[in-house]
Parts: sequence; structure tokens; C-alpha cells
Amino acid sequence: MDERRLRELLEEVASGQLDIEQACARLRNLPFEDLGYAKVDHHRALRQGFPEVVLCQGKTCEQIEGIVQSLHKSADVILATRATADIFACIQALIPEAVYHEEARIIQIGEPPSQSASIALVISAGTSDIPVAEEAAVTAAAIGARVERLYDVGVSGLHRLLGHQELLDAAAVLVVVAGMEGALASVVGGLVDKPVVAVPTSVGYGANLGGIAPLLTMLNSCAGGVAVVNIDNGFGAGYFAAMLCKQLG
Repeated sequence: MDERRLRELLEEVASGQLDIEQACARLRNLPFEDLGYAKVDHHRALRQGFPEVVLCQGKTCEQIEGIVQSLHKSADVILATRATADIFACIQALIPEAVYHEEARIIQIGEPPSQSASIALVISAGTSDIPVAEEAAVTAAAIGARVERLYDVGVSGLHRLLGHQELLDAAAVLVVVAGMEGALASVVGGLVDKPVVAVPTSVGYGANLGGIAPLLTMLNSCAGGVAVVNIDNGFGAGYFAAMLCKQLG
């Protein structure tokens, strides 16, 4: 239940198209629906502007199906993250219009009702970082941000990044995804006057320590305006970037 749907419901009651009992029946599962194994938050969109997102990791297909079916009753857009192809097959059998963003590992149902004019630019240091970058890009686009991508422009060849200064300048917020030593976020932060959301990835050799090395580099950035999310958290970065874009319009 989001603000638009709530307004429509109240307008139907006010105009006499819907009686009080019918309205109560629609509202019965608010603010949440208890499925036993999950309490689906139907007020999330009303409070935060976007419905609850399903993390597939650690859940069974049956649990994911139940949660998605519950959300599908009232949500315009549904995202299920860290989803496998097998999970997508289960969801698509129930909801044929579901789309699988394979590289991002995200199942998406529905499209945002509007798109922000502000650009969220998602940048990856290397090709190996693209799956996390795609998680950020798909998430931001689903929430309503206008998304642009700039991939494989890491610090081992900075001319690749500097060749796109116009795109860097056009962005309202930049999501920088990097593994190895994670230096790209500081470089980008030093080139722009916009917020930078840094995403460390677990891509790298032994001393990368599963993403700890780039996480610490990004946390110690000497560039102003750089905020850091957790290792491999493309979803969190994309969500935050989309929220900034919505604020800017």
C-alpha cells in the first residue's frame, strides 16, 4: 500500500463507489501480513516511498513465492535480490510478467510510475565488479532514478575515466564500485562536486581479504563527499542513490 493507492481507496469511499465494509476488507492486511515464516510489511511504501524488498538468500522457493505473492497484491514494483535462475523460474510460473536481471541477480515485477530527471551514474572499476554495479543500477532504476552506466574505468587506466568527464559532471549522484584496493572512489570524489556512494567488492587477490582492503581504503578516503556502504552491497548503494535523485527531482 503506497500513498497513491491509499488516496484512490479513500476517494472511492468518499464518492460512494466503495462501502466501508469493502474498504475494511482491503485494509485488513495492513500494516503487515503474517505468513508465519515472514511478516510482510505492506506499509513500507507508505513510510519510505518503496515497497519491502525480498532478499532471496537463505530463503526457500516456497517462502519467496509466498512473500512475493503477498506483495503483489498492493505493490507497483517488487524487487527480489540475490536471486538464482531457479528461484526466478518459480516466480515466473506464478507471475509471468516477472523479469530476471541475471547479472544483477534481481527479479523485478512492475515498473516505477515515474522517473527522476536526476542521473544516478553507476561506475565500475573493472569488469569483475559489474555484477555488484548492476545490482546498484537495477535497484536505482526500479525505484525511479534515471540511471547511466560507466564500466571498466579503474585506476590502472585513468584515461578511460577522464574521457567521460561530461557524463561525470551531468550526474546528480555517483555510485563507484571497486574491488582490489578500492582507490577509484577517492579518484572520482576528487573530480566531482556531487555525492559519491562507494561500494567495496570482494573481487581481488588474497590481500583483498574478501573486500576488507577496499572497504578500509574507501572509509579512509581523503576526498570529501564520499559515503561507503558494505562489501558487495550494490542494492544498498542503488537504493541510497535513488533516494537522493528523488529528492532532487
